[in-house]
Amino acid sequence: MTREELFSRITEIFREEFDDDTLVIVDETNAEDIEDWDSLAHVELVMAMEKAFSMKFNLREVGELKNVGEMADLILRKMEAAHE
Repeated sequence: MTREELFSRITEIFREEFDDDTLVIVDETNAEDIEDWDSLAHVELVMAMEKAFSMKFNLREVGELKNVGEMADLILRKMEAAHE
């Protein structure tokens, strides 16, 4: 999966979770950019990502993320590690 394909899927997940088909997600997008992105929404987003990409994140990994771009990079690293 390319980063562009991954980002397209991440955008779909954000649109589903926030019920907003017009939501635009970029690398720098973070919780301050989306009004409804609170701690509960964050947990739900992480769970949706885990389900969509068939992987688990640990608390440290998730806690270190600063924006959506870092989440995308983490998912790509985990995908690559799974195929090694």
